Amino acid sequence: MNNQTWIDLIRDIPDFPEPGVVFKDITPLIGSPGGFGAVINELATNVPNDIDVVVGMEARGFIFGAPVALSLGTGFVPVRKPGKLPGEVITTEYELEYGTNSLSVHRDAVGDGARVLIVDDILATGGTVAATAKLIKELGADLVAVAVVMELDFLNGRKYLSEQGIDEVIALTHVEG
Repeated sequence: MNNQTWIDLIRDIPDFPEPGVVFKDITPLIGSPGGFGAVINELATNVPNDIDVVVGMEARGFIFGAPVALSLGTGFVPVRKPGKLPGEVITTEYELEYGTNSLSVHRDAVGDGARVLIVDDILATGGTVAATAKLIKELGADLVAVAVVMELDFLNGRKYLSEQGIDEVIALTHVEG
């Protein structure tokens, strides 16, 4: 499956989750074995080789992060909404393009000095990635790179991440506006 074909499997849903937001719906993409496989392969082949663990955020980061971890031969760590993890956690709050949220990770999920790759579906404003990076750093790990399927350039997430000291961002495709 070529690049343009899997991109065509991502559809726009206007006014979701609220008026004015155009939601990028990945369900047709992940429902297509060829499209989903092509994206996972492309993500795994475009990231640095020296990763110890892949981290993905609830919920769509799980969908892409876990198979990328498997492909890279690493473990996968879920970053979840508060109250969803049973062990001792650390939590941080962050802003979305349409509100605020919080994320948590198990305190023992990532070892000190571990080399981490964050994987998510879409880079929008950068708030979710920055919050996850903050958690990873608090655990003593090193963020090597961020990999996303799609970057919404018009929301300036990459610029925001750069301001947070996160400069290695890999996006398979871009939406300019």
